[in-house]
Amino acid sequence: MAGILLTQNNTFIIGDVARILGWIMNVLFNFLNGVFGIQNIGLCIILFTVIIYLLMLPLTIKQQKFSKLSAKMNPEIQAIQKKYKDRKDNQSMMAMNEETQAVYAKYGVSPTGSCLQLLIQMPILFALYRVIMNVPAYVNGVKDIFMQLANQIMAAPGGSAFMEELSTSGRMYIEGKDFSQVNTIVDVLYKLQDSGTATWQMLIDQFPEMEELILSTHASINHMNNFGINIANSPWNIAKSALAAGSVLMLIGAVLVPFLAALTQWLNVKMMPQPSAGDNGNDTMNATMKSMNMMMPLMSAWFCFTLPAGMGLYWIMGAVVRGIQQWSINKYLDRLDLDEVIRQNIEKNNRIREKKGLSPQKINEIARTNVKAIENTGRQKTMTDEERKAAMEASTNYYKNSEKEGSLASKAAMVAKYNERTKK
Repeated sequence: MAGILLTQNNTFIIGDVARILGWIMNVLFNFLNGVFGIQNIGLCIILFTVIIYLLMLPLTIKQQKFSKLSAKMNPEIQAIQKKYKDRKDNQSMMAMNEETQAVYAKYGVSPTGSCLQLLIQMPILFALYRVIMNVPAYVNGVKDIFMQLANQIMAAPGGSAFMEELSTSGRMYIEGKDFSQVNTIVDVLYKLQDSGTATWQMLIDQFPEMEELILSTHASINHMNNFGINIANSPWNIAKSALAAGSVLMLIGAVLVPFLAALTQWLNVKMMPQPSAGDNGNDTMNATMKSMNMMMPLMSAWFCFTLPAGMGLYWIMGAVVRGIQQWSINKYLDRLDLDEVIRQNIEKNNRIREKKGLSPQKINEIARTNVKAIENTGRQKTMTDEERKAAMEASTNYYKNSEKEGSLASKAAMVAKYNERTKK
């Protein structure tokens, strides 16, 4: 088993992640085969996707919470930006940054909160691509199917040289490229299915005495990779083969993968909290978000059309799991008392500031505006003239006192009343 490492990817980080994912795939394959007698890589990918997204659930909740709270805190961020719009000196910039950070702390989110999940997903995606492109290197049950044929080819005169020539003509990328190793021969055999039966026929022509073994090996691996279409092949190649063979069903299967990838991605985008269209000063960001929301489904379709269909299956299943998670998390967040969440965040950050020897006063000042006050802003803007006049009269009466108007005693009394009213 030590030799199996020769065909695994050894890229920094990606290689390590691929080995972990390959181990999970191997366990799932053995479980399905041992318990249910099912040998299907597509089903392994589906179960694998569910497991990966369950493991990433804490990060998903954090990212969704960030998106939800962003819609609430954006008016405060924009108010700070407007406040310092025409002040470009260092002191003003530092003050603006401090106030902005205080708002993020108030809502308990990080400016980079939405990026963390993406940074974790990218190595997984690249590593999964390596695993699906070279399943026998990671899943022992798949490798075993090729071993008898690979050993006989290596033992045959000129067998290794022919396989090297075959891989070159097929423009295959083989990890290691050492054709004296049986694992490299296995890699070539696994990638032969991308070119269809014609290349396998070339193998039969070269080794006619192995025809029965070649056909049985080809049939076994096709059975494992069959999920309506061959998941080791790209929908692009499948579509070309379908057009050449005049197979409508095969063409529909090839087109279905990128179509479902785009559709599920679009549904995910629609379920995400969207920025308010009426946010002043945020038109550029809103336009950028709208463009990205349109481009992501199209990019998903293109990737899943050109990459192996197994990657498309992972992409689609991932979007389905994310959609279910998103719906559940949104329901959970809708029940949260955001004002209570903010209060807890303020207390937490004040404790942190206290340990650093900083005064909590600054964050308290910024945190006085609560969620309900933000939501009521629209109603405040639509006060009638009568309501505004009554409010001004009430405020004037509140500050009236028995002291002589304009005297120091009168002003001191007004200051005392103001402090009393604004005291928190």
